[in-house]
Amino acid sequence: MQKKTIAYIGLGSNLSNPRLQVSNAANEIADMPNTKVMALSSLYLSKPMGPQDQDDYINAVISLETCLSALELLDALQAIENAAGRVRKDNRWGARILDCDILLYGNEAIESPRLTVPHYGMKVREFVLWPLAEIAPNLNFPDGRSISSLANEISSNGIVKL
Repeated sequence: MQKKTIAYIGLGSNLSNPRLQVSNAANEIADMPNTKVMALSSLYLSKPMGPQDQDDYINAVISLETCLSALELLDALQAIENAAGRVRKDNRWGARILDCDILLYGNEAIESPRLTVPHYGMKVREFVLWPLAEIAPNLNFPDGRSISSLANEISSNGIVKL
């Protein structure tokens, strides 16, 4: 049996009842095999990245303990996105029904064609740092930087805790 790893997943949606999409994703993650949810942040309302001609996002972060490998976890999360109706387009920062991103997977640094962990943009995204700091205030990045200190330093960019 694979060792247990603590992983942090960013959840986001701005289409098709975003609150419900994020809530449903959290419930489906809780039902994944060999996985136990440790914490779920509050919901946060945030401005979209990129084009501003789209609705604001609902974001959250969920922490879990899993025996799934990082790629197995990615496959499971993408299956949840697909079941919700996610359509992958070339538009990187466009509107989406559901986005489930592996932010951290233990202390591992992963660089593969399918997965980069820690998530490449998380240190500069308030909609990731704020909910992550809420559920894991003492967590450090693999490079030793504190999640809480980064969350305190970043601009709020209009984010609202719901």
